[in-house]
Amino acid sequence: MWQDFTDAGTTSDWKSPRLGLHATGIALTNLSRALYADRYNGLVTRGQPDLNPNVSSQEPADRPMTVDITDCGDSTHWLKYRADNGQLADNTPGGRRLINAVVKVQPDGSWKVAEYAVHEVGSCV
Repeated sequence: MWQDFTDAGTTSDWKSPRLGLHATGIALTNLSRALYADRYNGLVTRGQPDLNPNVSSQEPADRPMTVDITDCGDSTHWLKYRADNGQLADNTPGGRRLINAVVKVQPDGSWKVAEYAVHEVGSCV
């Protein structure tokens, strides 16, 4: 999901069909809205986040249908820039932040992120 979002962010393509490949529901809505806001504000995202997701729980344990993921993602090299002149959008540096996600089995058997939360910089070590 994050790679699809990162790729779409290079042009703030809020309609990218790739977003729905690994996200659904609220997660998909939030990804699209974030990209729409960036497009509206003339911003693009450059670079890559540094991610290291881990399963924190699964339900039911014997045959999981829902998995909770925890990550301490680093956005230091994944920042917003002005599309018109290529300058950094602001002076806010990236950094390490807590990311939680809920991933669920879909009717077709695929797994998709249904919900996620990205917390403020400094929320994890």
